Amino acid sequence: MTKTVEFYFDLGSPTTYLAHTQLAKICADTQSELIYIPMLLGGVFKATGNASPAVIPAKGRYMFQDLDRFAKRYGVQLRFNPHFPINTLILMRAATGIQLHQPQRFAEFVDCLFRALWVEGRNLNDPQTIAAVLTENGFDPEEVLALSNDESVKAKLKENTEAAIKRGVFGAPSMFIGDQLFFGQDRLDFVEEALRQD
Repeated sequence: MTKTVEFYFDLGSPTTYLAHTQLAKICADTQSELIYIPMLLGGVFKATGNASPAVIPAKGRYMFQDLDRFAKRYGVQLRFNPHFPINTLILMRAATGIQLHQPQRFAEFVDCLFRALWVEGRNLNDPQTIAAVLTENGFDPEEVLALSNDESVKAKLKENTEAAIKRGVFGAPSMFIGDQLFFGQDRLDFVEEALRQD
């Protein structure tokens, strides 16, 4: 039976971006299925009493140095976004809408937004910048905005977030293999190990 990785993600997390750059290859190498599940990290933080490490200055400084180390190890670009923190409500609704209504373009959609945030350092708090990024990547901003305002899409993102909290998620990235939770992009070796076990 094919193993699956359920990847609970929010675009506004740099650690989630790093996990995103690696998980497809890990799943391909282990003949596993990768399932992206959009959630709202702000909702998870509120429900669990957690917060971004960046709100603690010493921890934030360390985290950004550590992320840079991992980016070099993975051979990927990472630039800390000068507009952080990003309010991802519209972005995550949009990702949920694309996943539901244009699944064939979902990977491309998530890629372009992760790249805009964590490679190009674009200000995705700004609706005009979001529209520009979408246009540059072949998406219709008005169509994407309509999806993000769709009541069924809003409900699905809320449902995903509530399900994540019920499963014990307290931050992003969070990955499940069966009932096992793996938190953080620095736990990908354990994810790969679990996928290789019989």
